[in-house]
Amino acid sequence: MRDMGSRFGLFLLAVSILWAPVLSDLVISKVDRRIDLTSQIARITSTLKVENEGSDLVTEVLLAFPDVQAEHLAHVAATSSVGKGGKGKAKGSSTSYAVQPVDPKGMPASLTFYSVTLPKGLGKGESVTFDVLAVLTHTLKPFPEKITQADIQLLVFQDTAHYLSPYPVKAQTLTVKLPDARIESYTRVDNTKNVGSEIKYGPYENLPPFSYSPIVVHFESNQPFAVAEELVREIEISHWGNVQVTEHYKFVHGGAQSKGEFSRLDYQARPHVRGQYAIRRLVAKLPPRAHSVYYRDEIGNISTSNLWSDSKKTELEIEPRYPVIGGWKTAFTIGYGLPLHDFLFQSDGKRLVDITFGCPMNEVVINTLIVKVVLPEGSRDISVSAPFPLKESKETKFSHLDIAGRPVVVLEKTNAVPEHNQKFQVYYKFNSLAMLMEPLMLISGFFFLFVAGIVCMHVDLSISKSSASYLAKLQWDEVQATIQQIQHIINRGLVIHDKLEASLRDLSRTGDIQACKAARKAADGSLKELSKEIKPLLAFLQSSQQAAHILPKVEELVTKERDLEERLMAKHSTIVDCYEKKYGGKEIENRVASQLQKITALRKEVDDLLEFIDEI
Repeated sequence: MRDMGSRFGLFLLAVSILWAPVLSDLVISKVDRRIDLTSQIARITSTLKVENEGSDLVTEVLLAFPDVQAEHLAHVAATSSVGKGGKGKAKGSSTSYAVQPVDPKGMPASLTFYSVTLPKGLGKGESVTFDVLAVLTHTLKPFPEKITQADIQLLVFQDTAHYLSPYPVKAQTLTVKLPDARIESYTRVDNTKNVGSEIKYGPYENLPPFSYSPIVVHFESNQPFAVAEELVREIEISHWGNVQVTEHYKFVHGGAQSKGEFSRLDYQARPHVRGQYAIRRLVAKLPPRAHSVYYRDEIGNISTSNLWSDSKKTELEIEPRYPVIGGWKTAFTIGYGLPLHDFLFQSDGKRLVDITFGCPMNEVVINTLIVKVVLPEGSRDISVSAPFPLKESKETKFSHLDIAGRPVVVLEKTNAVPEHNQKFQVYYKFNSLAMLMEPLMLISGFFFLFVAGIVCMHVDLSISKSSASYLAKLQWDEVQATIQQIQHIINRGLVIHDKLEASLRDLSRTGDIQACKAARKAADGSLKELSKEIKPLLAFLQSSQQAAHILPKVEELVTKERDLEERLMAKHSTIVDCYEKKYGGKEIENRVASQLQKITALRKEVDDLLEFIDEI
């Protein structure tokens, strides 16, 4: 910490020595600075009383920021302090001054300057008092950078106890507000005291331009560092009465990185001790009358959310699927609908969308914020008015029933903070008759569909019965019917074969030879009838050209079935003869063993052929 403070001090020392005699006409008679470090966003509020000791009229006051701070400067604004109980204005009212980045000549290159434009010029001997708010992100650095689940989070912040300005400062004070009274260490200089969670420096008097006094504060803060690496807000305008807002978040905990294991049991048992700096829940303050609110991620809907609404606001409390600790990431989507009449207005012949720009969640730092305003198809002459600089581009989105696509205004801002959650306006022209385009498309589509249906019902689309293709189809249908009949006959023959096998099993069990012979005689008669039935069917197939490609397989099937039939009869005769001669079981098995192998092989071939013909 001492090294960080010394580097900062050496930088300011060089500036003070080289650039002290700059801009002597203006003098800051009093500066009260307040640095709020109660969240991850550092807010520096400076109340300046500026006097003109020169003879020339002064219209601007310069604000100086070191480059190490300027690169983290998210927002800077200046407002008058007269309304705070001042004369002639109501208490609490204020006037905003224009603040613009400038590059004045003769100033150090290591400083970044902003110009505050005074509404009225400051004449000789006159003074003005105003407040300057500077919002800094990513300036609170975890120290140590990695901690365990049980450790507390410690942060380091560095600045100067003296107000850095190109003008002399007659009197100044500084108050640093911390989230807790537990402070590890802080720089002690003249007139320094610690009161609870505040550290006060000053007063200091008669300081030259670019005066410095580096300070470093090391303190405890278990506030969660909710950082959105990217937030894409899509605002889709529908002239049918709805504004659909969809927000895609990519969150990361930007605080001290987690090291070691994470115990869910310890976290649930003692959440305020084990992982007390984790992101447990987030609250989104949505506009009033928000409806159809949902909260989900890539997995699906997340049920750990609560919604409260009244006539003034709608609050959505969401809880991630898991506690997000240092370095962990999560992504989710929030969507909701809004009534169109609350955000769409008419202005000078144009339509005006007036809606807030930033994130609805408090104390969230957004590295990249992209707002897409999807306008209705047919919108033209589009322009944007915003209270701060934005990167603007345009694209086209296609949705249902779109022809040319919907124009999309894309606004992008980096390093966004809650102070950017201000209203912006999108102006465009739109012909109300264009709203009828989609309903007319639907009506026309259904009309032509019904007309096509009526035409199809009254048009004869059948193939001519005298055409060659129709005749060929009839012949093929006859071939298919014939093949099915042959298959049926073959299957009936196989059933008879099974009955013969059953009679042999009954013979081995009962020894009734006469019953077995009777079954054989009945089977012979049935098989002869089947043989007579199959002959004319084969003759038809042999005479038909449509059956030429399948006839060989059918003939092979019939041949195999007959061969199977003959071998089954031979097996039956052998076994019956053996029983008449009273041979033993072993000898019977030996006599029919070779026949059994052939019967099994033939039966498989017949089954395969039947299956092949079925597929054809």
